[in-house]
Amino acid sequence: MLPVAQFESQLAKALESSASIAMLLREPYVTRLRSLAPLRELIDAESKLGPLRAKKSAAEIEAIRKSTDVGVEAHLAAWKRIAPGLFEYQVAATTTSLMLERGCEGNAYSPIVASGPNATTLHYSQNTRMMQAGELVLMDVGSECGGYATDITRTVPVSGKFAPRQRELYEIVFGAQNAAIAALKPGVTLPQLNQIVRDYLDGHGRDLEGGSLGRYLTHRVSHGVGLAVHDDPAASSTEPLQAGMVITIEPGLYIPEEKIGIRIEDTLLVTENGCRNLSAGLPREPAEIERAMERR
Repeated sequence: MLPVAQFESQLAKALESSASIAMLLREPYVTRLRSLAPLRELIDAESKLGPLRAKKSAAEIEAIRKSTDVGVEAHLAAWKRIAPGLFEYQVAATTTSLMLERGCEGNAYSPIVASGPNATTLHYSQNTRMMQAGELVLMDVGSECGGYATDITRTVPVSGKFAPRQRELYEIVFGAQNAAIAALKPGVTLPQLNQIVRDYLDGHGRDLEGGSLGRYLTHRVSHGVGLAVHDDPAASSTEPLQAGMVITIEPGLYIPEEKIGIRIEDTLLVTENGCRNLSAGLPREPAEIERAMERR
C-alpha cells in the first residue's frame, strides 16, 4: 500500500510491463485512469476484489463503527428539527452539515428525506416537498468517514407522534426487522433473511382491503456495507454469511393507497455467535422515537 501522492509515478512504472489495468470500474476513477493510460485495457476486478472485501478486519470494523456513530448523530439532529412546514431538503442539509462538522467526507449516498406520499417511492431523493402535519417522513441517511460507509433508515412522525394506523404498520415493520436480526448469525444466507421478513409481513396486519402485507415489500432486505454503501456480499448472494461481515437489515412497507412508506434499516456486524447492531444508538421503538423528537 502506497500514499496516494505516489500513485501516478508508480502506475507509470507498472505500465511499462503491463498492457492492462485491473480495477473497480467506477466513476470518476475510470475516466481518470483512461486519461493516464489511454492505450491500456481496463479489466473489471470486482469478481476478484469483492469477496476479499466481504469479511472486514478489526480496523475496518472500527472505521464502520465510527461512521455509523456519526450517522446516528446526524439522524438525531434531524429529528430535533423536523416539523410541519419544513422542507425535506432542510432536513437533509442538517444531516450533511453534522457529518462534515464531525470530519467525515459527507454522505455515503444521496440522502433520502421522503415525507408523506414520497415515502412510497423507493429511492426518492428529490427532497423538495414541504412536510405536513400528521405525516410520516422516511429518512435514509448514512455517512462516509475515513472511506467507510454506513447505511441507516428511520421513519418518524412529522408532528412527533404516530397516528394509530401509522404506529400499527410501523410496529409490523419493526417486528419483521427484529425477526431477521434474531436469525442473523454465521451460516445464514441473505435469501433466508429475505424470506424471514416476507413471512413476518404476510403473517401480521392487513391492507385496507384485507390483503396480506408482504406484497408491499418491494426490495431485498439486506446488502453488504464497507468501502461502498452497497458492498459485498451482493444482495442476491446465496453464500453463507461469516463472522466479520457487515450487512444491513432493512424491511419496509410501501402502501401508495394509504400514502404511507415505512422502512427501518440498521448496519450490523456478524459475530461468531450472532450479530451486533452498530446503529443501535438510534431508537427504533415507536415510544422511544417520540421521546427523542420531543422539544424541551
